Amino acid sequence: MKKTLFWIVLLIILAFIGYRGYKVYKKSQIKEVIAEEKTKPVEIEVVKTTPFTKFLSFTGDIKGIEEIDVFPKVSGKLVQIKVKEGDRVKKDQILALIDRDITGVKFELAEVISPVEGIIGRIFLDKGAGVSPPSPGPQMGTPIFRIVNMDKVKVLINVIEKDLPKIRVGQTAQIKVDAYPEKIFSGEVSLISPIVDPYTRTAQIEITLSNPKHLLKPGMFSEVKIIEKIKKDAILIPSYALLETSNKTKVFLVKGKKAVKRFVEVGAKGTEKIEILTGLSPGESLVVAGHHRIEDGDSVRIVKGVMR
Repeated sequence: MKKTLFWIVLLIILAFIGYRGYKVYKKSQIKEVIAEEKTKPVEIEVVKTTPFTKFLSFTGDIKGIEEIDVFPKVSGKLVQIKVKEGDRVKKDQILALIDRDITGVKFELAEVISPVEGIIGRIFLDKGAGVSPPSPGPQMGTPIFRIVNMDKVKVLINVIEKDLPKIRVGQTAQIKVDAYPEKIFSGEVSLISPIVDPYTRTAQIEITLSNPKHLLKPGMFSEVKIIEKIKKDAILIPSYALLETSNKTKVFLVKGKKAVKRFVEVGAKGTEKIEILTGLSPGESLVVAGHHRIEDGDSVRIVKGVMR
């Protein structure tokens, strides 16, 4: 009887201890939930430096480094064309013959001579067409051929006046064309017009590049990027990490489990990243998600990312 009573009392004591422990555990859980509710979840990214190239982007037209229209020296009928488009010709090569017969007078056929070495880019007329020399001016004459030098080509772009100070002769340019979408051609700025068109407020810039395989054809449309500057240690952050307020740009950092507001100065803007000129240092923990719901000094908990 005494032994049974002992076990009953022991069970009651153990049950009481278990109940008290459970109550303490529940209270601790409630405190943790309340504490968690007071902190705000954020995702972070460690600020790093990275090489960065800033470009100025334009569109342009490709032309041969030399493009010369060839006119006849006499009037008459085009009776023979000795070349075809795409032929390479030498200086003083005979390109065509003209019959300049006048009633009652017999002339030898007149020759049309190439003034330069190059490639026949265009033949404007067919055999049998009437032609005349450019006298008193070129607008009065009849061009027969266009000869182009394609060993080098030039790309002509128009630059708005605010960008002109950013461009100088010798700057590297990258050229892309639709015919070779995966290929980048390299050239350099060779000429900057000294005048600005008063109607378009642009100045023409000439970019020259080698074209030994003649892949680039006069008349092609091109995309042009001129390298403005190269930085080896730029700070780039996701553009969505920025917050605009009162004409200022700010971000949030995490320091000691607290949100810290920081105003920054931005530089070049890309499609996904943006350059930070001042306000951030490498190694800092930048809030990249959750920053719209926090204020300076808020307690935060990191749900993604690791602080350095």
